[in-house]
Amino acid sequence: MSIERSISWSVPNLSQADSISRALQILEEHKMTALPVVTDDEYIALVAEDQLLEAPDDSVSLEASGLLQFRPAISSQAHPFDALRIMYEAKLSLLPVTDQDNKYLGCITKDSLLDLFATSTGISSPGGILVLEVSPRNYSMYEIARICENEDVAILGMQLQTAEDGMLEVTLKLNRTVLDAVVASFSRHNYRVTQVYGQESDKADIIDKYNLLMNYINM
Repeated sequence: MSIERSISWSVPNLSQADSISRALQILEEHKMTALPVVTDDEYIALVAEDQLLEAPDDSVSLEASGLLQFRPAISSQAHPFDALRIMYEAKLSLLPVTDQDNKYLGCITKDSLLDLFATSTGISSPGGILVLEVSPRNYSMYEIARICENEDVAILGMQLQTAEDGMLEVTLKLNRTVLDAVVASFSRHNYRVTQVYGQESDKADIIDKYNLLMNYINM
C-alpha cells in the first residue's frame, strides 16, 4: 500500500513571499482551512486559516509573519497508517508529503486517504461485511480464513479493533452478500457474530458503517 497513491495534486501551494491577505484569498478560493508553504520545491511549513486571521497585519509576508513554525509532514516511503495517525493526532485535514531531501511532493487529504483505504481494503468491491467478537487468547486468523474458505467465501479485507472489555472485534469484508452459511459456520465454531451487513443492506449504508469502524483509528 503506497502512500504516493493517495497524494492529491489539486492542493495549491503558498509561497513565503505571499502576504497574509493573499494567503487568505487563496484559502477562500479553494475552500481550504490550511495550505503548505513551498519555496523552490522545498517544504517550509503548514499554515492554517485561523492563524492567519489572528495576525495583526495582513499585509506582511508569510516569511516575516512568524507563522511558519508548524511543519507536519510524512515521508513518501512511509506507510499510510502513519499518515492516518499523524492526521488524527494533529486534527489535520491535509498532510504534506516529502522525499528524503525535504522536497515537496504534494499533499494527502482526508478524502484521498479514505479512497486509498477503501480500494486497498476491498470495501469498494461488491460483498458483505461480518463483525466477529473473540477473545485475544482464542484469536486465530488461520482458523477464521479456513472457516470462510470452507464456505467458499473469500476475505477481501480485515480490520482488528480492541473493545473496552478487552475483546477483539474482527471486521471482515467478504466477497459474498449472502452470508447465512458462513454466519452459521462461525456460530458452530463458537464465534460470536455481532453484526452482519449483507444482501439486505444498502451499499452506501455498508460503506458508511465500515468507514466509521476505520475512521481515524489511532494505530
